[in-house]
Amino acid sequence: MTTKVVVVGGGYGGIVVARALDDVADVTLVEPKEAFVHHVAHLRAAADPAWVEKIFIPYDGLLTTGRVMRDTAVRVEPQMVELASGSQLDAGYVVLATGSTGPFPTRVAGTGRDAAAASLRDLHASLDRASSVLLLGAGAIGLEFAGEIAAAWPGKPVTVVDPAPELLGGRFPDELRTDLARQLDELGVRVLLGTKLDTPPGTEAGAVSPFQVTTGDGEVLAADLWFPCYGGTVPTAYLGPELAAARQPGGRLAVTEHLRVTGHARVFAVGDLNDTPELKTGRAADRQAEVVAANVRALIEGGPLTAYEPFPDGMILTLGPAGGVGYAPEFGLFGAEATAQFKGSFLLDHYRAKLGAA
Repeated sequence: MTTKVVVVGGGYGGIVVARALDDVADVTLVEPKEAFVHHVAHLRAAADPAWVEKIFIPYDGLLTTGRVMRDTAVRVEPQMVELASGSQLDAGYVVLATGSTGPFPTRVAGTGRDAAAASLRDLHASLDRASSVLLLGAGAIGLEFAGEIAAAWPGKPVTVVDPAPELLGGRFPDELRTDLARQLDELGVRVLLGTKLDTPPGTEAGAVSPFQVTTGDGEVLAADLWFPCYGGTVPTAYLGPELAAARQPGGRLAVTEHLRVTGHARVFAVGDLNDTPELKTGRAADRQAEVVAANVRALIEGGPLTAYEPFPDGMILTLGPAGGVGYAPEFGLFGAEATAQFKGSFLLDHYRAKLGAA
């Protein structure tokens, strides 16, 4: 009998695992969203409506013999996945690829394509109406969002506040942070580091409504639109007690060098969900998914397992269509032109090919 593999989550890691095992196993991919959301480009879509439809890619072409079930896993055991619909899926192997979640701009809201697209268009309209924008958090998401806003609406005041003493936590070369600060300044983005707000804005995040806040330094900031650019969480409430035992204090699951969930030979975790010591990036999720697929195949067909080696720190951070910075140990630094060229298409064709989309 063909081995049953259930992949929980149809994000960057889940689609790679499911497609790679489609020829050797009976694969079921469980995903509540109607279409794959290319999150790498969702901040561009909020600033540029021409991108809204592009970031949603159908799952129809992903699998040839397996299936994609639009459902939500509510309980996962080592050999069984229970769905919100009431169905139960037996599994010889389970791959957990549920990623992370949070409010916009961390993620796009909604599971339906039309509703999610409408929310992005509404966000664009709010950004268009706003006279000034406040972003809380100067991580990659906050800085990319600031760059998109400043590039799409030149002259609109954008302020980013973060208690960290320096950009990007000091994980990258000083030259990158210097170039990043220069480009943000040229875009008119004001970055306040080493401080935080005394109290959060009294208005709803994402809603256009005037407010004033005070920083810990005593500076009064006025704006009429704000977003929290931090606070992404790793959902694990669906885990049964056997798997939940591998959960670490930060919420992620401990995994072995082969990306098995610790203590479970037939359960794997990829992407944001696991505790590999590296930045959680699409590149890492891709490579982890390839390793997991290779290891499941080896266990089915016989053969040696592949150990996963975490990536050293690297990133490519866009600041609108024409700017950005990047760094990878094997390539060195990327300036604005190289970054814009590399991420100009956000690898859209690459991911459409992964999903078998025409």
